[in-house]
Amino acid sequence: MKKADVAEFYRRLAEANPHPETELESVNDYTLLVAVVLSAQATDAGVNKATRALFSQVDTPQKMLDLGLDELKQHIRTIGLFNTKAKNVIALSQALVDEHGGRVPDTREALEKLPGVGRKTANVVMNVAFGAETFAIDTHIFRVGNRTGLAKGKTVLAVEKKLDAATPAPFRVHAHHWLILHGRYVCKARRPECWRCIVADLCAFKPKTPPPPARTKE
Repeated sequence: MKKADVAEFYRRLAEANPHPETELESVNDYTLLVAVVLSAQATDAGVNKATRALFSQVDTPQKMLDLGLDELKQHIRTIGLFNTKAKNVIALSQALVDEHGGRVPDTREALEKLPGVGRKTANVVMNVAFGAETFAIDTHIFRVGNRTGLAKGKTVLAVEKKLDAATPAPFRVHAHHWLILHGRYVCKARRPECWRCIVADLCAFKPKTPPPPARTKE
């Protein structure tokens, strides 16, 4: 995608949604970190449903440790891989207490040392909690980047680096939110809704998906 088209691509997404936010619910940096860890291979809606009651009681690493592994599992049992995720949440909570004074660190290096935290999770936390210009590549962004031509790559890291290089300054902080939401609700995996896409004319995907046939009244 040409440089001018990239800028116009983001401009339109920004105009349609000036203040995009993560759909994961949290009450502070710590609960955000926990929510992102729990969201791996799970939907945001499913995580939110499981964590609302949890986060009303537990909003610090020490409170999580006081809650304990078994009680945590009960709260998140509807989330995929909840056993492993619960162990990671307890372990990362212990690490935050022992090594960071109970606070969530703001660097990728420190975040990735926490149990259950990979590059994507670190990028989300850095962006949402600390306003860093990071690009958290999930399945939606990977698809949108490749399908549109905005950032083609065979690996998650390749797409991240291309987005980092291509995304102009005014749009860098919110870029990954716009792309996630666009992939989730418009540029869908099985049937992209090209007929209502505001950036369809800038997109490399062909052929464009036609609108569904109108339903006839009987």
